[in-house]
Amino acid sequence: MIRIFNHYVHRSAVQGMLFDLVLVLLVAVVAVGLQVGSVDQAVPMAATQVMSFALTVFVISSASGLYEPSHSVSFGRSVVRAMLVLGAALPLTYVIFGLLPADFANRAAVQYSTMAGVAALVLRRAYLAHSSANALGRTRILVFGAGTAACTVAEALRERDPNAYIVGFVPGPNEREPAVPQRDLIDLRSTLPELAYELGVDEIVVALTERRAGSMPLRQLLDCKVSGIKVYDLATHFEKTLGQIRLDYLNASWLIFGDGFNQGAWRTAVKRVFDIFSALLLIVLSAPVMLVTAVIIKCESKGPALYRQERVGQNGRTFSIAKFRSMRTDAEKDGKPRWASANDDRVTRVGHVIRRLRIDELPQLFNVLRGDMSMVGPRPERPFFVEKLTQDIPFYALRHSVKPGVTGWAQVRYAYGATVEDSQEKLQYDLYYVKNHTLFLDLVVLIETVSVVLTGRGAR
Repeated sequence: MIRIFNHYVHRSAVQGMLFDLVLVLLVAVVAVGLQVGSVDQAVPMAATQVMSFALTVFVISSASGLYEPSHSVSFGRSVVRAMLVLGAALPLTYVIFGLLPADFANRAAVQYSTMAGVAALVLRRAYLAHSSANALGRTRILVFGAGTAACTVAEALRERDPNAYIVGFVPGPNEREPAVPQRDLIDLRSTLPELAYELGVDEIVVALTERRAGSMPLRQLLDCKVSGIKVYDLATHFEKTLGQIRLDYLNASWLIFGDGFNQGAWRTAVKRVFDIFSALLLIVLSAPVMLVTAVIIKCESKGPALYRQERVGQNGRTFSIAKFRSMRTDAEKDGKPRWASANDDRVTRVGHVIRRLRIDELPQLFNVLRGDMSMVGPRPERPFFVEKLTQDIPFYALRHSVKPGVTGWAQVRYAYGATVEDSQEKLQYDLYYVKNHTLFLDLVVLIETVSVVLTGRGAR
């Protein structure tokens, strides 16, 4: 994993994106250059088309999830994603290079050759996503600990990082009954730095279940770190690997003395400009969809097309949120707030569709313009649920230190939840966002939101 603007990204994903981006650019330049007789002439003649083409393919491929770790996606799903990418990228490629000057020599040849190049690149990416990881590029990890925490570390690495290789587990001095299988244990016969050097370790994750005095060899861990080996505690490991801040291994001092939680004036101003620009753009693009949705809702059932609810925003202030109505008007006729559930009988036929496609959230773009919400942030909850969740879940109030969002890191990483336990899981992603939010992470969330909308993942 590497850190880009405070956000952890799989090294293999970054390498794949950059490699494919270069290949896409080369395909376009060569295709144009072959028709004009010179690559040097091709760049200035078709610079706009080439850059638009490369950006389009890059965004579509990223949004489709083609760069996700292969073990989390079936081969059939990768094939479907590749077909979706081709279905969007090929027509756009044809249109982009159709904008070449009318007197351009053999414009059709450029269109078809770039389309062929895109098809080859996308199919190659779908295949590589399921090829075995390169042993030379794998990160060798030593886990210091052998209890339940160490087992959780191993499970997280196996699920989320295909390039991670656990060389073994070293039991801590006070861990008498290891939870790790005996075959995976390593006896610390020498010092920790010597063992790490012998095994060629790149990272050490300190996952001690018991951390009483004398259980942590601080000097040896420091020697490992100064020799170039990365050393992580549990909270940082899960932040890096899972993109969340695990509540079960979190203490307040880690939040207080660690980095992150930067809410400076410059960051706030940049985010506000980005919110206004993106909200205006999406309002213009989605205006026909919103108009048709309002008409269909009115035709299907009596009642308003829009409904408003009180939600809790930044610093605990409440505001009125707007959404397209997806439930019956008597959904809460008893006056008691209820979470939506799977196959909720209160949802109308139109409501099922607009929830799946996230169309019901579009009116919140006007909340963004008013400044109540941001494009990206923790989803706002109703005061009734906030009061209960604040009492039941530690650190829940931290999510209100930033503006709530139309979409968020928790929404693209975790399915829709309707229980206190689901809220706790989502809070772990919200805390990651609050701690590490940057414009880069906002763009990542927006791109992944496109994938969520296309697949309907997590909708209710």
